[in-house]
Amino acid sequence: MPKGKFNKVLIASDFDGTLKNDAGEISKANRDAIAYFISRGGYFTVSTGRTYQGFHLYDPSYINAPVLLANGALAFDYAKGKIVFFDGLGQEAFAALRGVRDNFPMASIEMYPFDKTFAINLTDDSHRHFTSQNIEYSVVDDPSQADCPWQKVMIGSDRESSPKIQAYLKSLGDDPSFLPTTGSFIEVLKEGVDKGTGLLKLADCLAVPHSRAYAVGDGYNDLEMLQAAAAAFVPANADNFAKAAATHMVASNNEHALKQVIEILDQIYE
Repeated sequence: MPKGKFNKVLIASDFDGTLKNDAGEISKANRDAIAYFISRGGYFTVSTGRTYQGFHLYDPSYINAPVLLANGALAFDYAKGKIVFFDGLGQEAFAALRGVRDNFPMASIEMYPFDKTFAINLTDDSHRHFTSQNIEYSVVDDPSQADCPWQKVMIGSDRESSPKIQAYLKSLGDDPSFLPTTGSFIEVLKEGVDKGTGLLKLADCLAVPHSRAYAVGDGYNDLEMLQAAAAAFVPANADNFAKAAATHMVASNNEHALKQVIEILDQIYE
């Protein structure tokens, strides 16, 4: 078995619902499979909607490439402690956020620069959002008072107001963009930013051919990454959007999905 059989091969895996099981753990079977993949030259990383502030589970024993954060807006190399690329929102989003603030006064607006956090109209939900992830924050009245660029912006509201806010953002065009949701938090990103563009930019940074960049994901925000990848591995617990993009269906996140992904690649790269 060639020692470097996975040289210049990249796997980017979603974190919650994919790499982690429902108990919030990365199984030993997954860790052992990833260690095998890395030992034979492969790059393994996480691609998550979490921000730099909210991703606390970096571990060099199972991640050996920069982590894709905020749905592809930021690639951060934890081993070297440096930003690889940062496609953040800036002043182009001020007018949209002011419109949300003025037209939907009960909505909260969370802004995430690289290593700080700001909020307009702090609500109980946003307070819990921050404290549950041990994120320190400052409250401001206007987006211009917050450091930028931002990895992303999170707009929080009740489920009744969320569709109205999304319709308002859509009426403004594609800049900034946002992830449609049926939930209470709307994620706003720089135009053109998603996990798919992040995956391919990271592959370029690592000199990995796009034909050797693979993705694993279970949700709507993984769709562009699954479509951009050379092959899309989707766990059995995935939503219908992810399943529709799958080239390979694998075991659920509770049944060591990543182990099966690496077993399949092990057959491809004989």
